[in-house]
Amino acid sequence: MSTPLPVAVPPRLRRVRRRMPARSRPLVVVVLGALAGLGLGVTLGLGVSAESLGSLRAPGGLATAAGRIAGLTAAYAMVVVVVLVARFGPLERAVGQDRLVRWHRTLGPWPLYLLAAHGALITAGYARAANDGVLHQFGQLLWTYPGVLAATVGGLLLIAAGVTSYRLARRRMAYETWWAVHLYTYLALLVSFPHQIHTGASFVGHPLASAFWPALWLATLALVLVSRVGLPVWRSLPHRLTVASVTPEGPDAYSVLLRGRRLHRLPVAGGQFLQWRFLRRGLWWQAHPYSLSNVPSGDRMRITVKDLGDHSRGLAAVTPGTRVAIEGPYGVFTPDSRRGNKLLLIGAGVGSAPILSLLQDLPKTVDVTVVNRAHSSAELLLSDELEHETRRRGGRLIELAGPRDRVPLDAAALGRQIPDLTTRDAFVCGPEGFTAAVARELHAAGVKHVHFESFTF
Repeated sequence: MSTPLPVAVPPRLRRVRRRMPARSRPLVVVVLGALAGLGLGVTLGLGVSAESLGSLRAPGGLATAAGRIAGLTAAYAMVVVVVLVARFGPLERAVGQDRLVRWHRTLGPWPLYLLAAHGALITAGYARAANDGVLHQFGQLLWTYPGVLAATVGGLLLIAAGVTSYRLARRRMAYETWWAVHLYTYLALLVSFPHQIHTGASFVGHPLASAFWPALWLATLALVLVSRVGLPVWRSLPHRLTVASVTPEGPDAYSVLLRGRRLHRLPVAGGQFLQWRFLRRGLWWQAHPYSLSNVPSGDRMRITVKDLGDHSRGLAAVTPGTRVAIEGPYGVFTPDSRRGNKLLLIGAGVGSAPILSLLQDLPKTVDVTVVNRAHSSAELLLSDELEHETRRRGGRLIELAGPRDRVPLDAAALGRQIPDLTTRDAFVCGPEGFTAAVARELHAAGVKHVHFESFTF
């Protein structure tokens, strides 16, 4: 049974909203995109300026030049890949973390391809220039050129992280394993960087280039440290979050009620999620994303989770008083994303948690219809609170429990249940397959604006 939060909140504890106006969000993307394009142009310029007609005409010159440009482009692309998942606040609020992760996955393989091309072309070019065998020349590069061995190790670490990012590999890995492997990405970049400055033709004897490249990498490092270390610490310490209670909600699902200080000042919106780090043995070293099932009220807020792995299973045994660190909030699955004042909110399983917090945070003028979907009645999580909040707003709650073949949620069924379906914005949250299928059916039924986020790693 869920643990409701107090309804009445003293005026001094009412939540403070700090959100970027929707109209300014595209400007952030345009500016950052322009800077990324400018940086790519400068990077290519560094590679081209290091060559001459004489060097290109020399034996192996074309291969060596192509290898150098491939290496520079790979390094720059890796910087962009890291920035996409650095959780930089303005970019995350403008685009949404799930979309940034998709861009990260799409772009991610290209630095690896370019790194492979860099190694192969440089080795071939040097071997041609020295009239030497490719394998022997590769050994010479590893053992006699400064930083090349470390860069090769870094490249192998990057390839390992890249392989684990493929969908097939992710499905066979626990989140904890995947997360640990990806930490090696930062180590790989650290050990690869010196070789670029010490042996790169674009930097040796070029003070401006030698200043630009470290500045780019240091700025990226600073962004990661501020966004993923500094800001979480700054957010966690003042609020002093602790676990107040853990309450069962249904089969393998439970709510964790948290108590803290000045939670009304936490800039979080209904529907958002945070990265949670529970400071107890076995859990403190990793953070996991969980959506709020109650927006902050007074000194309390709540998450509702389902047993989907080691971390979520471990939360069932967390004792009251356990300290909690937070990172975030993240996500654009919020009231600010709506295009109108008529909404359809669809949640399945533990996806009803962000639906509830989103519902709580909507303006009173919004007309809402809520669909709570589950395989069985026992799995209709947070149903009492959803019913209370929907009725309080004069909306309508539809509960659908049963197997998909007996209780469908396709375009025809949605149209029968909700006659004004096409006039509403739809917000959908649930398992990845459910969310994608319902989004397709909503579009097929004529719904123009469908909002959802993916939380898969």
